[in-house]
Amino acid sequence: MRIITGAARGKRLITPEGRDVRPTPERVKEGIFSAIQFDIEGRRVLDLFAGSGQLGLEALSRGAESCTFADVSDKSLDIVRKNIESTGFAEKSKICRMDFSAFAAASRDTFDIAFLDPPYAAGLLMPALKAVLPLMSDYGIIVCEHPPEIKPDDNVGGFKKTRTYKYGKVLVTVYRKGEGL
Repeated sequence: MRIITGAARGKRLITPEGRDVRPTPERVKEGIFSAIQFDIEGRRVLDLFAGSGQLGLEALSRGAESCTFADVSDKSLDIVRKNIESTGFAEKSKICRMDFSAFAAASRDTFDIAFLDPPYAAGLLMPALKAVLPLMSDYGIIVCEHPPEIKPDDNVGGFKKTRTYKYGKVLVTVYRKGEGL
């Protein structure tokens, strides 16, 4: 894995070994950032279920103001720390060791973009999506990665599903606040 473009372009990222973490394939990451490329500059980002932190780091590399990386796994967060250090984004990064519901309940921050990539088999996508809604700004974007068997709702708490992209066995659904409602 590497940073695709921006300030840290080409930097290699490390990923956790084993089956606990499923890194976003590079082709999927390219698609995600193509879909939101004009919405990243100066934005506050949340990388929930951070894993290696690659989505948040890509956003920082492309000009995001800040990124909060949240994950429940110490192993994943150790890797996130190393990736933050190697890309030079320590001053723009915040790390939280919490599950999604505890993070959403405790956070006083507001985010413009949220990346949600929960473990597929855990059934956490819709609960996590609903949990982050109060943390989103008035022009927020929520990007959800999920398998085809998960069918996210069309509208959730003032957010409308604007598009679902398919990359083999991985789907990416993008929600935007208030769009078309």
